[in-house]
Amino acid sequence: MIGRLSGTLLEKNPPQVLVEVQGVGYELEVPMSTLYGLPATGERVSLLTHLVVREDAHLLYGFASEAERRAFRELLRVSGVGARTALAVLSGMSVVDLVEAVTLQESARLVKVPGIGRKTAERLLLELKGRIAAELAPEAAPRGQSRSAGDVMHALLALGYSDKEAAAAVRSLPEGLSVADGIRQALKLLARA
Repeated sequence: MIGRLSGTLLEKNPPQVLVEVQGVGYELEVPMSTLYGLPATGERVSLLTHLVVREDAHLLYGFASEAERRAFRELLRVSGVGARTALAVLSGMSVVDLVEAVTLQESARLVKVPGIGRKTAERLLLELKGRIAAELAPEAAPRGQSRSAGDVMHALLALGYSDKEAAAAVRSLPEGLSVADGIRQALKLLARA
């Protein structure tokens, strides 16, 4: 399996890019968030990849970060969601926004993504609930949260609190707390609710 490509960026034809690696040109489809972060053509680039093998094609997808690739893989595990839909979700919202939407069960944010209807959005929220927060929260903690906030979120989820309760408690915490202090304060907040 191809896990990473490093080479020269030859072309950008959204959503596709062409990367030359030692004389071989690889076509990759990338989310718009990755595309916007790419250097100019002719520059060196390194992308994490995911290979999809179908009966009629081998398709390579590229990502700027591990969090994007992991979110893509989680989206592919949802029934009825293929690579195109997963790419559309990651093109329409950041990984942080996706984690927040799933954690807070906000289908309206997903419906804003072109190609995602109400039923698909609800299926995504249902199947990703708990899974995506556990997989991606440390790498893609919601805006303004540190890695320790992601660890606090994990601890609260492990203690049986819902995604919504845990996210609300973590958002209420002051910045710069240690994980232990964050858990302690979050538990106090949740006990009052």
